[in-house]
Amino acid sequence: MTAASAGRTAAGKFYITTAIPYVNAAPHIGHALELLQTDVVARFRRLRGEDVFFLTGTDENAQKNALAAEAAGLETIKLVDANTERFVALARALSVSNDDFIRTTDRARHWKGVEALWNTCIRAGDIYKRSYSGLYCVGCEAFWTEKDLTKEGLCPEHLKAPERITEENYFFRLSKYQPDIEEMIEKDELKIVPATRKNEVLSFVRSGLDDFSVSRPTERMKGWGIPVPGDPKQTVYVWFDALGNYITALGYGTHGDGRFRTYWPADLHVIGKGIIRFHAVYWPAMLLSAKVPVPREIFAHGYVTVGGHKMSKSIGNIVDPFALIGRYGTDSVRYFMLREIPPFDDGDYSERLMIERINNELVANVGNFAYRTLSFLDRYFSRIVPEPEDLEPRDEALIARMEECAKRAGDLLSQLKTKDALAEIMALSSEANKYFQETKPWELVKLKDKGRGETVLYVCANVCAGLSVLLFPFLPDGAARLRSQLGLEKPAESWESAAEMRVAAGHRIGKPALLFSKIEVKPDEFQQEERKHESAKKDRGQKGTGKEVTDEMTVEPAQEAEKRIGIDQFREVHLRVATIVSAEPVPGAKKLLKLSIDVGEGAPRTIISGIAEKYAPLDLVGRQIVVIANLKPAVIRGNRSNGMLLAAVGSDGEISLLKPDKKLLPGTAVS
Repeated sequence: MTAASAGRTAAGKFYITTAIPYVNAAPHIGHALELLQTDVVARFRRLRGEDVFFLTGTDENAQKNALAAEAAGLETIKLVDANTERFVALARALSVSNDDFIRTTDRARHWKGVEALWNTCIRAGDIYKRSYSGLYCVGCEAFWTEKDLTKEGLCPEHLKAPERITEENYFFRLSKYQPDIEEMIEKDELKIVPATRKNEVLSFVRSGLDDFSVSRPTERMKGWGIPVPGDPKQTVYVWFDALGNYITALGYGTHGDGRFRTYWPADLHVIGKGIIRFHAVYWPAMLLSAKVPVPREIFAHGYVTVGGHKMSKSIGNIVDPFALIGRYGTDSVRYFMLREIPPFDDGDYSERLMIERINNELVANVGNFAYRTLSFLDRYFSRIVPEPEDLEPRDEALIARMEECAKRAGDLLSQLKTKDALAEIMALSSEANKYFQETKPWELVKLKDKGRGETVLYVCANVCAGLSVLLFPFLPDGAARLRSQLGLEKPAESWESAAEMRVAAGHRIGKPALLFSKIEVKPDEFQQEERKHESAKKDRGQKGTGKEVTDEMTVEPAQEAEKRIGIDQFREVHLRVATIVSAEPVPGAKKLLKLSIDVGEGAPRTIISGIAEKYAPLDLVGRQIVVIANLKPAVIRGNRSNGMLLAAVGSDGEISLLKPDKKLLPGTAVS
């Protein structure tokens, strides 16, 4: 612990990384979201004056890359070269400001660094060789236990049957570091956000950590990947290999390790929630073994869904980010993804909603305010910002609101609440639009009080300047265009400058132009898309069968008709939204889980539910459900159950938990 906590970076340094994706397929908008969320934080930190190093890259040594290349009749290196270029191109197309791009096929940096990390763990006595038999998912590049799988015996992430393999591999002594990892996470020495993911990881750690395989037979890997030092018959396991990129990109294990000494430990790893265990458990243990400081924070974001489903080739709902950028532009894609998708939960993509957001917010809000202000200065003041008179209370209120927005949005970004921060900025722009509309500078300048009109335009010009700073992390291209039209230096000086009146009287602005263009669509343009999503829902049994399940009791529609109740009786049933805090099996009961749930009462309550055959305990932590909150307590298998969750049964007999379609406060009434 002491060695791992030492060596923190000097003040002002900020090292931020994305997870590096497999490149056996083209990037989708889920990859775009992670790049954008990371880019927002990196740009914000730079505006705060920090020395930021932003890393992204690609994981190219995975077994499934070799299998995909074999299926396509290609050399593996040619496949990964071509696919990697698309990920590089995606970062460029999204105007992402990464400082480096690491490829795990980089022999000079990455291979040497991984070999150095391996040898250090060997010297620590933490890598040993033994035979093993287990269930392996190629998609996850991970071994699963029987209890981890769905009731159909499928991988919970890819919904495919894992392969049972028996082989001799090298193993890492993960169990050795269980106490240290648990303590670090509990004390936030290794901070995990959101809290639901922290609880999920702690539950996993406390259930007991098993040593994990860190190599695969070279023959099975088809000769692809990093050979184990001193044992060419074994290849370094992809997660031991890939996780090392965060330090090998900085020069760890090579002579060029200046960046490693400067920037490590990482201040923030940005990853998808599906790989939280690898980053929050395996990776810290590897670093502890090597006596390298652990990262400071891990931010696990949710998935982008389409039509309510996780993107999947089998469903046919993969969204190509290049097609979106080509059709709507970088600013529009960045705005929608950051404005619509919550950072800590899943969020649904809809092209219809995207266009509505762009037209009603980006164009009609920010674009409208900026164009009206600058066009007015161009038309009536020859592009010269006028001298203001004494400010009136309304002027001072808008200026104070701009100062407040800079502080609140900054605080939200520091907490990684990117969506809330952007909403705060858009609210300021809305207030500025209202100010412009209600003060009516066109009447003041031409008919009533030119001096008052000059003051209004002076205030509006400075709010435009403030918005050009506040929007820069989210819309760097659009913000740069706005600054150019304002005649200001590029890029913005600092985040704090957003709250300052930097546009002085006498300043000359540039030529006004529309910042964003409205998207014109035909009324029926999205009907086909919606029909496709509805068809996917039907195919997957989302419409249900009319049966409802409450834990282990099923009520058929015919029986329900015989027992109809009045509205007054229904009002006596208190349905509430609850968040699952923890979940664990009930000993001796195959179908039962013991859930601790937050129903907004200040302290969690316990319910016993018969969903163990469908849901693994760790997959439930953090989920929101609907419960009957005023049901009389019952004792089930020696456990007091205080409530009942609601679920539905599809035509295939599959249980599906009922949940709200967006995050709500625990205790919210359902009516």
